[in-house]
Amino acid sequence: MHSTLMKGQSPMRLPCSSWCSFVAPLWVGVFLVAIAGSPQNAHAVHDGMHQVLLLGDSTTEGSVPRRLKPEGPHLERVLEQLLAAEEGLPPFQVTNSSQGGETIRRLLDSGRYERNGADLPGLDYIFIRYGINDRAKIENFVENFPKHFAELCERLRSDHPNAELIAMTVIPFSSEEASEEINGLIRNAAAKAGIDVFDIYPRYKDELSKGPNALNYRRYDLGKVPTKYLELVEPFVHGDRVEVMGNELDAILGGLPGWYSDRHPNLAGYNVIADETAKYLARRLREKAN
Repeated sequence: MHSTLMKGQSPMRLPCSSWCSFVAPLWVGVFLVAIAGSPQNAHAVHDGMHQVLLLGDSTTEGSVPRRLKPEGPHLERVLEQLLAAEEGLPPFQVTNSSQGGETIRRLLDSGRYERNGADLPGLDYIFIRYGINDRAKIENFVENFPKHFAELCERLRSDHPNAELIAMTVIPFSSEEASEEINGLIRNAAAKAGIDVFDIYPRYKDELSKGPNALNYRRYDLGKVPTKYLELVEPFVHGDRVEVMGNELDAILGGLPGWYSDRHPNLAGYNVIADETAKYLARRLREKAN
């Protein structure tokens, strides 16, 4: 069982405009019963089921893959499946509460966290993956990002005292120089906050070495597509853009300037993130058991 907070819904509230979620009706019923009948620090569904929350931006949310293949499976579901395949681990439920364009400052100031994240019950692990938009959007990034990170950790600790906070590095989305700057700040901020860092960057970079465009979808302005190919791309048009999950059109359109410029993960990219996250959590739990 899993939950993805997609735009317009929450697992605990009536639909709202700033968080996103699709939740199986059965899960919603069980979840609401659990909230009504459990103490604040109890597991959301039942004791023994580990609750994982993913907080992040578009590289965690995956809005385009969800639009192109709504049945998925998407990041949170694959993560649940991989953890279930690990021998000896308890069941996990993963909630993906991420939003495209998000910065930590926007998460806190918009009220999105307060409305839908502050009272999520029973969280055991919270993965924090921000930095890409923060670098692009906030003033004095090097100075302010660590402050915003510390503020988020304080809020999470206050609202979820039993949860382990885990900082994640960003994936190779920007230039290597920009990624190193962001990840360096994440490591320093995490050290000051006293939380562990899960470094997803090396695995993702290694997978990219097998095919530099294998892990990103193609999103291209329709107006830039030559007229002779408009009929060809028609099945892939969403709004004013062509969106393709993988390499289906590369042989024909791969030579267009900027065809590969969007570096957001496709389903293959999210599977890399899910696989490495499952390995990290499994290793963490087994180390605790020993």
